[in-house]
Amino acid sequence: MIHVPEELAASQARFNGDAGRAFVASLPARAAHFLDRWGLRQTGPSMYGVASLVLPVTRVSDGVRAALKLQLVDEESEGEAVALRVWGGGGAVRLLADDPGTGSLLLERLDEGRHLSALGDSREATRILAELLARLVAVPAPEGLRGLGEIAARMLEAVPEAAGKLGEADARLLRDCAAAVREVAGEPGDRLLHWDLHFDNVLAAEREPWLAIDPKPLAGDPGFDLLPALTSGFDPDPAETLWRFDLLTEVLGLDRGRAVAWTWGRVLQNGLWDVADGEPALDEGQVLIARTLLARAG
Repeated sequence: MIHVPEELAASQARFNGDAGRAFVASLPARAAHFLDRWGLRQTGPSMYGVASLVLPVTRVSDGVRAALKLQLVDEESEGEAVALRVWGGGGAVRLLADDPGTGSLLLERLDEGRHLSALGDSREATRILAELLARLVAVPAPEGLRGLGEIAARMLEAVPEAAGKLGEADARLLRDCAAAVREVAGEPGDRLLHWDLHFDNVLAAEREPWLAIDPKPLAGDPGFDLLPALTSGFDPDPAETLWRFDLLTEVLGLDRGRAVAWTWGRVLQNGLWDVADGEPALDEGQVLIARTLLARAG
């Protein structure tokens, strides 16, 4: 019997409506199908995130331990198998099999009980994350992935309406972020970005100490990948934000001015989503990060 956690059902209904409810309803049959198709035996209870159900499994033919990930295909998830195949296990979980039609993935089994967030030393965790991210973004993006140029253009179009729904200070910050993005939008970059590499998306492993999971890949400038590392285990001390930003840009070998601009781009993206969701103000932590980097840039 495949258990679908109530939390997953609630998040799918909230974020994806009827499509999310249909996805949840399909999960028992979908899981049974791929267990049979890929010759798998479930070996533990269901695990889940906001958007996916993950089953710990063993491949019957050779005893390989793996994880069966079932998810709803959308703009963010449709490139996951492509990215994992390109990375080939270099810094990221290894892809064993996939089904493009459903977005179902068979993945190398990692230690789901040991996230980087539990390391106990945020600076060491940031160093580890930075080294992984440097490996991932060193790879050129394959053809066909969504691109940062198109994303930036859509964001800039949405700014006037969104700013009109915010208070004066937040509206000004949103417009400042947009102005920074306009300065760099003509060169959006061509690296393979993870997009969501924070401490909880790094797990301990056997073949390497730590590996990245759950990419939402796109082609773009690595500066657009920094904000999740800055917000992981967020410390409101501006000095800590600057320490993390300096470490990330140094390890990744980034131009700091462009990295600031694209980090503002991520604050802009998240702010636009917040406004679309009816939030009356921007996220306080991300506002503080943006203003801290603004002071550094100035």
